Amino acid sequence: MTHEREPLHRTAEEVAEDERFFRWYGEWDPLDPDGVVAMMAGFERPWWIVGGWSIEAFTGVPREHEDVDVSLLGCDLTAFREHVGDAWHLWSNHGGTLRPFDDRHPEVLDVGSQVWIRRSARDPWVVDMVPTPDRDGLWTNKRDPDHVAPLEDVTWVADTGVRYQRPEVTLLYKARLARPKDDRDLAVTWPLLGADARAWLREAVARLHPGHPWLDGTMAG
Repeated sequence: MTHEREPLHRTAEEVAEDERFFRWYGEWDPLDPDGVVAMMAGFERPWWIVGGWSIEAFTGVPREHEDVDVSLLGCDLTAFREHVGDAWHLWSNHGGTLRPFDDRHPEVLDVGSQVWIRRSARDPWVVDMVPTPDRDGLWTNKRDPDHVAPLEDVTWVADTGVRYQRPEVTLLYKARLARPKDDRDLAVTWPLLGADARAWLREAVARLHPGHPWLDGTMAG
């Protein structure tokens, strides 16, 4: 059975911010996971999908997506640039400042920021790549610098062969903003999490975001 995608519920402030973004930076026409698989075909370093798509893959509950977020280890950025060659234009985005990520500028502005991807200046953005700074090839948590782990501990592989970030880790990242879509993602994911994942997420949110409304809401049960 095919389920209709639940539309995102945006506040008036979020809608206004989106409109401002498009005026300054251009439109988005994001790939879906199948499109990302095609882009990454032949790339031999690990990569995985984070954000809302990782929640949907885990829960099986579809919703609308504003973009697709892909991650890889910071140490593999050069290999990725070589992989796409001239087929895609890569832009390093740090705090809204954009600079080409190419042979002339072979380093990103900040390994903890974003790399936006599109075909050319006349085409929409299709992927928001969010590199993960690594320590000697180990995954690190941008929200919790003391959380360092092998990639296999913080990701999982779906039946399709696509690797996704574990849902409790995605939700910790989402806790910082707690937008309507993040509250919704927590609500559909929480009942499906195991006891260990629940305990880890509850402790991490309490430590990093004391007084967070999730603690007295969905995660209280």
